[in-house]
Amino acid sequence: MSPTPLDGWVVVDLTTGIPGAYCTKLLADGGARVVKVEAPQGDPLRRWSASGSAVPPDGDGALFSFLACSKESVVVGSGDSGTVGDLLASADVVVWSPGSPITGLSPREIHRDHPHLVVTSITPFGLEGPWCDRPATEFTLQAWSGGIIGLGRGAPDRPPVCVGGRAGDWVSGAYAAAATLAARLRGPGELVDLSMLEAHVLSLTYHPVTFFDMLDRPWQAARRLNVPGVATAKDGLVALGCATAQQFFDLCAMIGHPEWIDEENPFSIIQRATEVAPVIQEWTAGRTVAEIRELATAFRIPNAVVVNGANASALDHFTERRTFLRNPRDGFLQPAPPCRLAPAALRPPGPAPRLGEHTGVAPAPQRREPLPFSGLRVLDMTAFWAGPSCTHVLAMLGAEVIHLESASRPDGTRLIAGVPPSVDRWWERSPIFAGLNTGKKSLTLDFGTERGRELLRGLMATCDVIVENYTPRVLDQLGLDYEAVKAIRADVIMVRMPGFGLDGPWRDNAAFAFVIEDASGLTWLTGHADQNPVEPYSLGDPNAGVHALSGLLMALEHRRRTGEGVLVEAAMVDAALNVAAEQVIEYSAYGALLGRTGNRGPAAAPQNLYRTADIDEFGGDDSWVAIAVATDGQWEALRAALGSPDWATSPRLSTADGRRAHHDSIDERLAEWCRERGADDIVDLLWPAGVPVGKVLQPHRQGELEQLRFRGFFEEVDHPVNGVARYSTWPARFSGGPDRRHVRHAPLLGEHNHELLAGLGLTEAEIATLERDGVIGRAPAR
Repeated sequence: MSPTPLDGWVVVDLTTGIPGAYCTKLLADGGARVVKVEAPQGDPLRRWSASGSAVPPDGDGALFSFLACSKESVVVGSGDSGTVGDLLASADVVVWSPGSPITGLSPREIHRDHPHLVVTSITPFGLEGPWCDRPATEFTLQAWSGGIIGLGRGAPDRPPVCVGGRAGDWVSGAYAAAATLAARLRGPGELVDLSMLEAHVLSLTYHPVTFFDMLDRPWQAARRLNVPGVATAKDGLVALGCATAQQFFDLCAMIGHPEWIDEENPFSIIQRATEVAPVIQEWTAGRTVAEIRELATAFRIPNAVVVNGANASALDHFTERRTFLRNPRDGFLQPAPPCRLAPAALRPPGPAPRLGEHTGVAPAPQRREPLPFSGLRVLDMTAFWAGPSCTHVLAMLGAEVIHLESASRPDGTRLIAGVPPSVDRWWERSPIFAGLNTGKKSLTLDFGTERGRELLRGLMATCDVIVENYTPRVLDQLGLDYEAVKAIRADVIMVRMPGFGLDGPWRDNAAFAFVIEDASGLTWLTGHADQNPVEPYSLGDPNAGVHALSGLLMALEHRRRTGEGVLVEAAMVDAALNVAAEQVIEYSAYGALLGRTGNRGPAAAPQNLYRTADIDEFGGDDSWVAIAVATDGQWEALRAALGSPDWATSPRLSTADGRRAHHDSIDERLAEWCRERGADDIVDLLWPAGVPVGKVLQPHRQGELEQLRFRGFFEEVDHPVNGVARYSTWPARFSGGPDRRHVRHAPLLGEHNHELLAGLGLTEAEIATLERDGVIGRAPAR
C-alpha cells in the first residue's frame, strides 16, 4: 500500500464540537497523526446523540466514534502545562476552537511561543473585530449569513427555514481542513484564522453582494418553493430539478405540455414553473418514483432519490461503490472518506480512541520543505460552481489558473444572471461567474474538433494540475481519462469531480447542487415537519469544491514526496454524504431516523425564528430574528434580558430537557415579545447579554456587517464591463498573507487566447486561423 499523503504530519487537536472534529478527521484520513487533547471528563461529543439515544456509560456516542476515527487521545489536567508544551513542540499543526480543553492558551499565544507550527483557529466570527467575542450557534450564523432567507427557502406563508443537520458546522470544518493544508504546504509557521460566519456566507448564498453591486438588484425579492423540487410520487418522494431553461423545456415535453415552452423568453421559466406547479404535482402523484426517475433520466432532467438515514446504505449506487463502511470499533455504518486517491491512498478508518488511551505517548515530527503556489499551473476544465470554487482558491493563493471554455459552450454561470442577449456583451455580466473566477485566465477551445483536442493535449503537458467536473463519459469518450493524461505528463495531478463518481449505476446522471443535496440527505432534514422537505439549493456545490480542494492539496504533498502523479476522485455526492453523516450514523447505531424540525435543533432549546415588528425592504411582513439557547447560562441571560417574566422563572425551564419539553410554550411567549420590537432592538438587547441571536439577513446586505468589513472579507474589484463591485474572498486569513486575495478581475471570454496559444508555440497567423474556423472565440457562438 502506498504511503498516505500526510504520513509523518503530527496534528494536535485542541477543539470541541463538530467543526474542529471534522477538520482533524479529514487530516487523519490523509494519514496525519492526530492527537486529541481532552480534559479528564472527556470531549462532550463522547456523550452526544442527535436523536437523544442513550450512550452507554462505558462507551462513546456514535458521532464521536466516527469523527475520532484513527485519532489518539491524551488527557491533560488544568495544571499540566508541561505535557501540552511537549505536544506542541513536537507537532506540525494545531487546531484550536473555543471551549478548548486547555484553558488560558489562545491561538495567538501558541503561534508566538511555537513559531514552527501552523495554528488553525476556528471561531464563529474570527479572532479579531467587533463581534469576535459575541456568542453564536450554527443556527444564528445561518441567519447572519443571509443563508436562511436568501434563496427563498420555504413557502411564503410559513417562516423561512434553515438548512438542517447543522450543515454549517460541518462545512466550516471542511474549510478549516483545506486552509490548514494550504498553510502547511506553503511552509511552517502560520496562524490561520477561520471565520465560521464567512464559511456560511460562501456555502449558503450565491455571491449576493457582487450580484447586487453589478446588477443593482437582489437575487430575488420574495420567497418561493422551487418547482418541481421534492415532489410526492405514488410510492414516496422524488426530486426533480430544472437549473436551466433547456431542462425546464425538457420537463414540459416529458409531462406532455410542450405548449408551456417559451423559447423567446427563457428567463420566465421560474414564473412559469410556479404557475403550472399544480399540474406538475398531479403528474408526479400518478407515477412511482422509479417510473419518474427513468423518464427524467432519459430526458436528461436532473433527478434523485430523496435520501435519508434509513434508505441511504441500501441504494444500489452506494452499495456498488462501497460508499458506506463499518465503523472499525463500534460496527455502525459511516460514510467512506469524501475523496479517493490513486496511487496515493487515504488511511482506512481506524478505531476511535478511548479517553486518555495514548496519554504519555510523545509524537515525533518530520520537517519538510514548503510548496509555494506561485509557479503552479492549473488547467481548470470546470463549470458552474463546484469546480470553479475549488480552483478559485488556488488562484487566490498565487497559482496560474487557466479557465477553459469554448465559444460554443461557455461556462454555465455566464448564462444564469437573467441578463437578456439584447444587452451588450451580456455573457460578461454574470455576478456569479465574476465572483468565482477572479485571478484566472480564460482560454476558449473547442475540443470537439481534432485541432482543439491536439491543442488541449499540448496545454495539458504544461500543467501541474488538471481539474474537471464533467460527467465521466465526456473525457472518457475524448480519450482523455487519467491514464491518457498521465501518458502526456507523468506527474500530473488530475482531479475529477463528477456528481456521483467514476463508476456505479448513477455515474452519468446530471448533477447540480440541489440533486446532490437530495441524494445525500441534506434535503431530508431541511423544511417543516408537516411538509415535504425543501432543497438547500446551495450547499451541494461549494461543499464539493472545498472537499475536492483538500484532496488536491493532499495529492500535491504526495507528489512533492514521491514525484508521482495522482488521480483524485472527488465525487460531489461523497462530500455531501460526509457532511450529512450523522443521519446514517444515528440510524445504523440506534435505529433512530432523524427528521425535519423546521428551525429547531438538537443542540439548543429554545431555538427558532421569531417575526419582528419591522417591514422588510421589499414592503413585506417578512422580518425575523433567530434566537438559540444552547446552555443553562444563556437561558439565565435570556430570562434576565426579558425582565424575568413569571413564565420564564418556572423551575421546569431551568434545564435543557425541561426547555425542550416546553418548547411550544416558550416559542409562543418569545413570538409575542419579538413581534412588538424591531430586529435591531432585539439584537441590541439580547446579544450584549450573552444570548446567541441574529437578524435573518437579506444576503445582499452582507457587506453592511461590521465584522465582515473589519476582516476585509469583501474586496473591491474593477471589471472592464461591469465596473467596480465588492467580491467575497475566503473564510480563512493567513498571517503570512496574501493581504489581498483578488489580484485581477474574472477573465473575459477568451481574453488570454493569444497569450496562452503563443506560449504553446503558435504564430499569430495560426491563431487567426483558429479563430476564423471557430476553434477559439471571444463571444458565444450564435
